[in-house]
Amino acid sequence: MPLRSLLTLVLLTLFCSSLQAKPLLRVLAWPGYADADLVEAFAERYDADVEVTLVGNDDELRLKFSKDGGQHYDVIAANTSEINYFVQQQLLQPLRLSNLTQRSRQLQQFRQLNDIPGLMHDRQAYGVPYAYGEMGLIYNRKMMSRPPTSINSLWDPRWQGQVLAYDGSSHNFSLARQTLAKPPFAIPSEDMPATVDKLIALRRNVLSFYSLPEESVSLFMQNSIALMYANYGRQQLKLLQDAGADVGYVIPQEGALAWLDCWAITRTTPNRDLAEQWINYTLEPQVSGALTERHGLENTLRTLQASSAPLRLIWLEPVANAELRAKLWKSILAGDRPGNVVLP
Repeated sequence: MPLRSLLTLVLLTLFCSSLQAKPLLRVLAWPGYADADLVEAFAERYDADVEVTLVGNDDELRLKFSKDGGQHYDVIAANTSEINYFVQQQLLQPLRLSNLTQRSRQLQQFRQLNDIPGLMHDRQAYGVPYAYGEMGLIYNRKMMSRPPTSINSLWDPRWQGQVLAYDGSSHNFSLARQTLAKPPFAIPSEDMPATVDKLIALRRNVLSFYSLPEESVSLFMQNSIALMYANYGRQQLKLLQDAGADVGYVIPQEGALAWLDCWAITRTTPNRDLAEQWINYTLEPQVSGALTERHGLENTLRTLQASSAPLRLIWLEPVANAELRAKLWKSILAGDRPGNVVLP
């Protein structure tokens, strides 16, 4: 075969192969939001490849997504506060709500995006609610004769070395502010030293800080743990119960921080249509239902069963000093002496 003909054949083969290549959907999400079997079903239905990256806290989410302008991902899951932040950073694109037909399955309160802070900017929507929950306290019934009533139980010296807490700067500063009876999402500069001291005291009282829900369960089952701050709420409760732990769950009297995670589409994605299909897919009953049945998370398709007493939930809001919180939290974890933490 002449060289020119051989070269033409090779180029045609490569061209045809590129035409037949499957589209790749890159998902950045939290544990339980993209289970392997559900991802496989989506990939088969749409003849696509799916790459899932999981995160364990908002600091990690920001680090992964903000790197290179978010070009490594097509669709992300983030709470309303983070959605608002990413919009300000111009990392997300407005949603074509008319293409997200499965939103019709959602409860009315989750379809009214104008009523959800952080999702609407310049009259355009940037997030679709998917999962929500509150951050309560999980306690060991074999070690605590009575359920804890206050967040301050995490600081109780009786449980020193028997407490687990979450490794997340933004939420922990808000948590400390709750114990000080202060607004959780705004910290005036004059209040920062007292807040830092409170977190240093927490660091001294806990056995360990976890990131992922599965990690918290391993730590709980392998150690003598009396109390855990449940950043993932009832998801962790279910995991522990499934593992055979005798545990209870309470909302503290100060109230519980609560989050609403949403799907959003990145500004740089080359697969906008596929990202929309992913959001529609996750709003189908069998997929959203898996959030609750498998992981104990609340989904946006069903009505939350009323409890015997009203729950005081404090919905997450953007914090004005997230970068400072992250920097200080890193210092707090590095050592428990107040002198180690340098305030601006």
